[in-house]
Amino acid sequence: MIDMIAALQPLVVGAVLIWSARVKLFSRHAAAAAGRSALVRLLGQHRALPAYRLLGGVELALGALLVLPPALPLEAVGATVLTAGFLAYLTYARRAAPDSSCGCLSARPTPVSGRSLARAGLLLAAAGLAGLAAGGWAGALAGRPVAGGAVLVAELAAVVALSPELDAAWLLPLRRLRARLTHPLRGGTGVPLLATVQQLQLSDAYRRVAPLLRSDVREHWDDGDWRFVGHAARYRGRPATAVFAVPLADREPDAVRVAVVDDATGHTLLSLAAAPPPAGPRLSVAPV
Repeated sequence: MIDMIAALQPLVVGAVLIWSARVKLFSRHAAAAAGRSALVRLLGQHRALPAYRLLGGVELALGALLVLPPALPLEAVGATVLTAGFLAYLTYARRAAPDSSCGCLSARPTPVSGRSLARAGLLLAAAGLAGLAAGGWAGALAGRPVAGGAVLVAELAAVVALSPELDAAWLLPLRRLRARLTHPLRGGTGVPLLATVQQLQLSDAYRRVAPLLRSDVREHWDDGDWRFVGHAARYRGRPATAVFAVPLADREPDAVRVAVVDDATGHTLLSLAAAPPPAGPRLSVAPV
C-alpha cells in the first residue's frame, strides 16, 4: 500500500506545481499578486515580479517532469527542495510581512495563514514520500485503480481545503447553500437572528469593537441561554473573529458580551465584560 501511495505523490505534487505556475505565468493579475507578496520585502519592489515569474517557470518545469514519465529519483529530490523552500518562505512571510498576500494558488489577495503553512507542509511530506517510489504513478493506478483514485482525490481535496485563496470556489457556495436550506434569519430557539443582531448593535460592546469588524454576521449558534454571533475581524493586523454572546432571555443591550479570537491560534485577543466561552467546533477562548 505504501509503495502505491508513494508512487502517486509525484502526480499530486506535480499537479499543484503546474496550477501554481499557471497563476504566476499566465494570470493577468500576476503583477498585482507579486506586488502584494512578501517578495517585495524580501527582494525589493523592482525584483518582486521577475522573481515571481521565475518561480512560476521553475514550478512549471518541475511539475511537468513530475507528471510525465519516467519517474526519476532526482525529480523527487527537486520537489522536496522546492516545497521546503515554500514552507520557509511562507514562515518568513507570516512573521516579517503578516499583511502580505500568499500569491500561491491564486492571484486573489490572501494573507498567509496557518492553512497556507499546513498546505506547504503537506506538499513537503508528499515530495519526500515520492522519493520512496519504486515505479511511476501510471503503473500504480493501473494496478489498484480504485484505491489509487481514492488517494488522489483525498490528497487533492486536502490541498484545496488548506488553500484559503480557493475558498470562493467551493466554501462560499456551500455557505450560501446552507443559508438557503437553514433559513438563518431564525435561530433554533425561535428568536429571530435579526432581533439578536439589533440588540448587539445597540450594545456598548459592539460600539467598542466596531472598528475591528470586517464583515456582517458570518455564523451563529445557540448554546444554552446564549446566542453566539461571529463576525470576521482584524486585530493589530491579525485575522480574527469577533464572537458576540447575546442572552436569549435578556433583551437589554448592556447584557451583550464580546470576545475577539485569533483565527490562527484560537486565543482570545480582546475580551469585554468576560464573554462566556463560545461553544462551537472551531473556536476556543483561552488567555494569550
